[in-house]
Amino acid sequence: MSAAAVRAVHNLSPHSRAPIPRRARRTPTARRRPLAPSNANSKGDDDPNPMGSFPEGGLAALNQDDLPAMRRACLKVATDAAKLGAAVMLDKLGADVVKTKANARDLLTEVDPEVQRIIESSVVDAFPTHGFLGEESVPGGWEAGSAAIARLLDTGPDWLWVVDPIDGTTNFVHGVPLSAISIGVAYKGELQVGVIMDPFAGEIFSACLGGGAHCNFAPMRVGEERTGEEAVVVTGYGATAESADAMLKGMKALTDLPVRSVRMLGSAAIMLAWVAAGRLTAYFECDLNAWDTAAGALLVREAGGKMTDLIAGGDYDLKTRAIVASNGATHDELRKCLVDGGVRPLADYFEE
Repeated sequence: MSAAAVRAVHNLSPHSRAPIPRRARRTPTARRRPLAPSNANSKGDDDPNPMGSFPEGGLAALNQDDLPAMRRACLKVATDAAKLGAAVMLDKLGADVVKTKANARDLLTEVDPEVQRIIESSVVDAFPTHGFLGEESVPGGWEAGSAAIARLLDTGPDWLWVVDPIDGTTNFVHGVPLSAISIGVAYKGELQVGVIMDPFAGEIFSACLGGGAHCNFAPMRVGEERTGEEAVVVTGYGATAESADAMLKGMKALTDLPVRSVRMLGSAAIMLAWVAAGRLTAYFECDLNAWDTAAGALLVREAGGKMTDLIAGGDYDLKTRAIVASNGATHDELRKCLVDGGVRPLADYFEE
């Protein structure tokens, strides 16, 4: 790991932005704030860090059923692990593909499992009894992803970490600085903590259940758009012909509504984080895994937005694959538009 990459993530303070390598630099915006360190040992009225303090014995002394304390502890571990993984991503943007998974669009680099090992090691060291589901531990394809999360929710430990080490691998391979680390933490199936780290913008998006959502430890809220005509909506490009068909039908329906714009960014984590931050109005996709959505779902909710099953309309949970996330005010209008336009979950294509 280069010295520049280490400085880019670890030598951060509330008053200065770490340098971003030239190949990864993005135009700054007024929304971006410097990345604060994860000082979890103090909390004052003017301290932007929501992590709080821990018992004298450290993480090992925590009562696992003390949810407020566990949220703070998980937030610290997730944030610190994301920073370690981010240093690797900064150093290796544009890494070669080592293999494909479900198909030629589903890419894997040597960096994906490296970042996952870093995060999993941090979790195991802090919480050896917690469950861990990382994308790189599961074969490609929607069936394997669905089975993996269902198995852990049904028979695994109460605490479960759901991790995508690099969300937006295609962007990462092609040197496009729009990919992120996504870490969601659930207790008995209910999301408690979400962290999304964008190394290339130097931004950490974080949320604890009931504690609001933050960008670089400053509060953030969803946008104020009231109608579909004001909405900027994003979606993905499906890894299969079937999922691409559903997304294209959705884009056509939104264009006919019309919305202000439809865009594709190539990272579910970043798109969810940006909905939570008010930069985008809504995001829909017909087939995603829990590691794509867990952290972002909590961010959107805690920022005042809404995330539901795209087709059925019920609240999102870790088994939900077809999703729509929004600022809340536009949610029903946009979801109806998509469903009326023929968007279906991927599983429907294989039941015909």
